[in-house]
Amino acid sequence: MHDQITPTHEAAFLNLTKAAEYLGISPNTLYVWRHRRQGPPSFRMGGRVMYRISSLDEWVMAQEQEDSRSNAALNPLSQMPMKRSVQTP
Repeated sequence: MHDQITPTHEAAFLNLTKAAEYLGISPNTLYVWRHRRQGPPSFRMGGRVMYRISSLDEWVMAQEQEDSRSNAALNPLSQMPMKRSVQTP
C-alpha cells in the first residue's frame, strides 16, 4: 500500500491524487468521500486539497479498529447471544 510514497520532511502532505495512490484507492473514491465528509481529514492549502500523511495513517488505523473482522471485541461471534423476550398479546 505504501510502496512508492514514503513520509519524509519534504513530503508531509499529499494532494488528492497522491493520497488516493497512498491509500490504494481511486482519486474519484477519495473525492466522493471528501464531498460526503466520510473519508480521511483533508484541508485546502493554496487552493489545493491536501492530506497529511500522518492523518491518513491514523484514519486507516481507526477504520481497522471499527471493523469487526479486524477487531475481535466487535466480532458478533465472540459475544454471548442475546435472550429473546417473549411478548404476550
